[in-house]
Amino acid sequence: MNFSGLLTNYEEAIAMILFAIGFSNLLLQKNLIKKIIGLNIMDTAMYLFLALKGYIAGRKAPIVVDGVQSVEAYINPIPAGLVLTGIVVSVSVSALMLSLTIRLYRRYHTLNLDEITTMLEKEGL
Repeated sequence: MNFSGLLTNYEEAIAMILFAIGFSNLLLQKNLIKKIIGLNIMDTAMYLFLALKGYIAGRKAPIVVDGVQSVEAYINPIPAGLVLTGIVVSVSVSALMLSLTIRLYRRYHTLNLDEITTMLEKEGL
């Protein structure tokens, strides 16, 4: 088996491992806070991957300096913009999920999703 591609692209491998950790956490945990943490790990892995794909070695940020206007001298700013936008959306979604989790805890006095589902079935909802 040839691992040379993995060693040269270890950053992407780390991003995929982080995504897998977050995804498995999201699927396997019963605690709602742990599920939110898993989703945040997945988000972070995607931002890392996008940032890595947007970076090109030897190029600079797209700010014209010293009159250099060649496209080949600069990186593409779109992945960085996507990452910043994603971070803002992720923080908003995390805040909403945490506020809903607090409401669930105040009502059912547990963060275990199975127990909450059982209580909902008993209530007839």
